[in-house]
Amino acid sequence: MQKKVLNERYELERKVGEGGMARIYAGRDLRLNRRVAIKIPHLHFRGEPDFLERFRHEAQAAAMLSHPNIVDVYDVGQDGDVHYIVMEYVEGTDLKTIINREAPLAIERAVGLAEQIARGLQAAHQAGMVHRDIKPQNVIVTPDGQARVTDFGVAKSHLSTALTETGVSFGTVDYLSPEQAQGRPATAQSDVYALGVVLFEMLTGRLPFSGDSAVAIAMKHVSEPPPAPRRLNPSITPGLESLILRALAKDPAQRPRSAQEFAQLLANYGQLAQQETVLNQAVSRPQQSAQTAPQTSPRAASATGSTGRVPIPPPRAAPGRAPRQDGLGCGVFVVGMLVLAGVLGLIYLIGTGAFGQLFAGLGGGTLPNRPTATLEPGAPAPTTEIQVPVPDLAGLTAEAADTALQQFKLVPVRQDAYDPLVAIGQVVSQEIAPGTMIEPSQPVTYTVSLGPLLVEVPDVTRVPADLARQRLSGGGFPVEVVEESSQTVDAGFVIRQSPSAGLRVPQGQVVTLVVSRGDTVRFPDVIGLQRDEAERQIRATAGLGLKYVDEQGRDRLPDYDRYAVGEVVSAQTSDGRGLANGDMVPRGTEIILGVKKGE
Repeated sequence: MQKKVLNERYELERKVGEGGMARIYAGRDLRLNRRVAIKIPHLHFRGEPDFLERFRHEAQAAAMLSHPNIVDVYDVGQDGDVHYIVMEYVEGTDLKTIINREAPLAIERAVGLAEQIARGLQAAHQAGMVHRDIKPQNVIVTPDGQARVTDFGVAKSHLSTALTETGVSFGTVDYLSPEQAQGRPATAQSDVYALGVVLFEMLTGRLPFSGDSAVAIAMKHVSEPPPAPRRLNPSITPGLESLILRALAKDPAQRPRSAQEFAQLLANYGQLAQQETVLNQAVSRPQQSAQTAPQTSPRAASATGSTGRVPIPPPRAAPGRAPRQDGLGCGVFVVGMLVLAGVLGLIYLIGTGAFGQLFAGLGGGTLPNRPTATLEPGAPAPTTEIQVPVPDLAGLTAEAADTALQQFKLVPVRQDAYDPLVAIGQVVSQEIAPGTMIEPSQPVTYTVSLGPLLVEVPDVTRVPADLARQRLSGGGFPVEVVEESSQTVDAGFVIRQSPSAGLRVPQGQVVTLVVSRGDTVRFPDVIGLQRDEAERQIRATAGLGLKYVDEQGRDRLPDYDRYAVGEVVSAQTSDGRGLANGDMVPRGTEIILGVKKGE
């Protein structure tokens, strides 16, 4: 920002945060002499009337909210083409930092923070606002443990004149409700779902869903059940786990009906935890009638005490043993051996043909015997069915492959697959290796190339470079980054991309991102030049100014004798940053040149 004071009232001191749509500055209200936080949209949103209209309306709606768990909005304004929101400045740490540093949090602390967030959301919902982007980054925790919800920048209220631009998805995918992931409108239950994810993360130190891309994570929110929190943190009680999973229900109707109900359930968590053991005892004991209930002695009842354990019944008496029958074991063994010998003998007779002869001799006719084939020495082996070789199909067209297989009386089976290296219509591979001998009429499967898989390039312009890289990498696109100065796009955001968004290109094609360095200019190569030429070049460079020339004598210039008199030996900005030839500096920077002074 070149302007340090907005509307002669709000002084910008330093940047304290940045999101996809705006930057947050710590500042001061000069009129009321109090610290404030000032939110200013990124440069590239200044030319979008729909966005600015929504920005102003949502800020006005948020300004009507007043709750101990919501950051107050003081003012909404515009200074030239700069739109801004002035908010309460809250000392503290964002919840994401706390989670990264300390998770899993103590159960009482995590539940208490979630309850406070829920009460803040209820106040917003009662005012007709749905936050739509609840995440730990948007919750500030003060040193005394108070949770304050902030950043209603993507909130939707009854004042909204528009929802979103076509193709723009608001919210953070890690905390995105299933209905939002499916493109349906966000409701109060959507905020409850996001808060359920936050509570899950506080208690386990991880998110319920992760993936290689934003799309993959969003689809898991829609279709995949979350892992059981107690598997990740056994100290979570069954009752609390049930409450978390209820908030993460895919169907909004199965979640707590409101943020207020969720807050109340969280507030009562302590009482429920204390009663949980007693309640579980009552549920687990089987109902018995007076006639069938076991009679327990006073001593046994005392032994159970308040633990609720059901006494284990005495073991059943062992069944009576049958009277012993002497000699049975030996007799059974002998009979079994005789039967076995008879079976083996019968098998031998049948195998040798003797049984048939015996049967015929007894007048029982003849049994049909299979002729036994014997090979005389030197006789040829019996013939088998003819086999044919599998032809090599690589590089053939599908038609040529069919013809080659049919010539060998083989059955062609075609399948298709994408392949970036083999031309469309040519055989990529075959399942049976060429030259393998198989019987005719056998199927041979081969794969024909459909060419490279074409995928649509996503639009990643005007988003942070890190997010753009993540989206492209998740879609299978390698990324190259080129930096470029821009007076209209903030530093770190994508100015343009190549190939352009919407084109269908082979998967794996490199996408080049041109990323903004911000409004910067190149410091010319003046170190080593004579003073007059250096001054001329600096004055000729738009966006740079020469503050003064610092003449340095032998007492201040190391290696004094190395330089010529009047030679530029160093350069720095007016705030003391040293410069080298070719460095990029913010537009409007004033330069101080160091020059060798003559003796």
